[in-house]
Amino acid sequence: MKHPKPPVATASTPRNAGVRRIVPIAVTALAMGFVAVAFAMGARDTLSRTRDGACKALEPDPMPAAIVDGNPPEFQLPDAGGKTVSLSAQRGHPVMLNFWATWCPPCVEEIPALEDLARRIDGTDLRLLAVSVDDDWDTVRRFFAQGTRIGVLHDASKELPKKYGTEKYPETYLIDAKGKVRYFFANKRDWTRPETVACLESLR
Repeated sequence: MKHPKPPVATASTPRNAGVRRIVPIAVTALAMGFVAVAFAMGARDTLSRTRDGACKALEPDPMPAAIVDGNPPEFQLPDAGGKTVSLSAQRGHPVMLNFWATWCPPCVEEIPALEDLARRIDGTDLRLLAVSVDDDWDTVRRFFAQGTRIGVLHDASKELPKKYGTEKYPETYLIDAKGKVRYFFANKRDWTRPETVACLESLR
């Protein structure tokens, strides 16, 4: 007696039909995962380029020769309340360091933009320090008779700007969270531009 042959699996059998359904789903899932990863990496690179581009859009000047390897001179200066503020204490925070004086017309013209920036970064980890080289605090206090959000410091010796290579006022240095000077700006700038905050944020 001949035994019946087992059925040959065909494309129409339930098992193969299930496999045919699973394979395209798996391939699609893998493809979507790849696309998601590529998109995330691309978005991160784009954000990095955008932030770096924000700094370049502010048109920085060549770094002064006094800034060797991006290392800014340390300082300890008093604020309006008599508290001593040091640069090293700002480590971990991006810092905008500005040198100015009340007798400097471009500096005075730049102050409103700095006030606007101070308002926009209030409550963030970004720091704005404006070092005055005026003769005394009374002059500075009269200048800010209505108060200010700018972190104003006073250098009575007038020596600190020279250590940074500053020859004219105002001049501004952007220091990253690791304590390295990344960008330098001679003369007044329009710090109300949205690129300013984006640039500072990129220095974290």
